[in-house]
Amino acid sequence: MMDKDILICGVGGQGTVLASRIIAAAAMAEGHTVHSAETIGMAQRGGPVTSHVRIGEAAYSPLIPLGKADLIIGFEPSEVVRNIAYLSQKGIAVVNTAAVKPVTASLSGSGYDGSEMTEYLNKRGGCIFADGVAECEKLGSVKFLNILLLGIAAGSGRLGMQKETLIAEIEKRVPGKFREANIKAFMSGYDIGKK
Repeated sequence: MMDKDILICGVGGQGTVLASRIIAAAAMAEGHTVHSAETIGMAQRGGPVTSHVRIGEAAYSPLIPLGKADLIIGFEPSEVVRNIAYLSQKGIAVVNTAAVKPVTASLSGSGYDGSEMTEYLNKRGGCIFADGVAECEKLGSVKFLNILLLGIAAGSGRLGMQKETLIAEIEKRVPGKFREANIKAFMSGYDIGKK
């Protein structure tokens, strides 16, 4: 049996909740016990969203204790920095380097681009970086970011689930007309993660 703690973080509208549900469902399909919880920020779009997915018999609570996450999948660099205290010493973070400018930065005219956050995480170590937005644009839409990052995590081997199980869960949860494109995004991410 597998024991794994996975934290998914981003901002509203990026698909973090769907990604966490795919991971949880895939783990259950492979016969594991799963606990999960989501914390969603004030704004539906643009507010912080964090999902905890705990796989295995060792987890008695749906929330991951600080310093215990085996994997963080970060959709936005500042959200990874905000949640980095959850990552264990041996854990890794899959980080989308493309920043989402918060409303406060837009209103104040500040030049937040996420580079300081990425630099901080790079110095800390234990991260796989990808410009998820640029990769998704090659596929035709940034709406595949969640599935692309899920693919990177799976390809890195740190997710601990079979590629086929994850694809089957994507097929169940993504509407028909977007299914093929999402599977393509997953496989594109999977190839990045393997490298």
